[in-house]
Amino acid sequence: MKAKPKKSQTPVVGVAQDAPPPDPKTLRVDDTGEKSQEAFLAGLTVSPHVNAMMTVKAYALGVFKDVAVSELCVELKDQIAAVRSGNLERAEAMLVAQAHSLDAIFTNLAQRAALNAGEYIGACETYLKLALRAQSQCRATVETLAAIKNPPVVFAKQANIAHGPQQVNNGVASEPARAEEKTIKPTELLGSDQGERLDTGAASATGRSNPIMETVATLNRAAHRRRKGRRKP
Repeated sequence: MKAKPKKSQTPVVGVAQDAPPPDPKTLRVDDTGEKSQEAFLAGLTVSPHVNAMMTVKAYALGVFKDVAVSELCVELKDQIAAVRSGNLERAEAMLVAQAHSLDAIFTNLAQRAALNAGEYIGACETYLKLALRAQSQCRATVETLAAIKNPPVVFAKQANIAHGPQQVNNGVASEPARAEEKTIKPTELLGSDQGERLDTGAASATGRSNPIMETVATLNRAAHRRRKGRRKP
């Protein structure tokens, strides 16, 4: 009787098959479990980077139509974090690219307006309005970029008023208003020299020769009262 061969104690290692690639249209998020499933989904619905991902995905036609939504969402979240930390390089680059795109749109629409200027006035007017709108948006984009690179300096002048409302004037500080100078003109009766007396002579003595300056005596009205006579008929 033949003995049975002993089984080998070495485990057999199997080759694992490659996992299927994730679906690029599926959004993968990490749930910490701190919120309920309903609250977690509600937070994703109003999340800025998720909403931006859906908008970019809707307009990313052609070459970028197969981009993975999860990776796009992570990239947008990183860009938001960079701006919050003070890094505006991505924002500046985006504004420059948008300004060039708007300028290209303006040029194309202006050329279309010129081609229709001779015969089709309505089409020319429509293209020209759209071209000027693109030009206005391009100008606003450049102004925004300039404000980011060189923030405007605001001079604030605050009035120091103890009572009443406070007033703040924004802008370049102007010179304080000068108080109105009041000039006191000399009285014409005094002449050109102030302080001179009109009558430089000495005061006259009282007496009968000058009855105006004579001292008035005390009158005894009871003794000097005249009798009333009868009136003649």
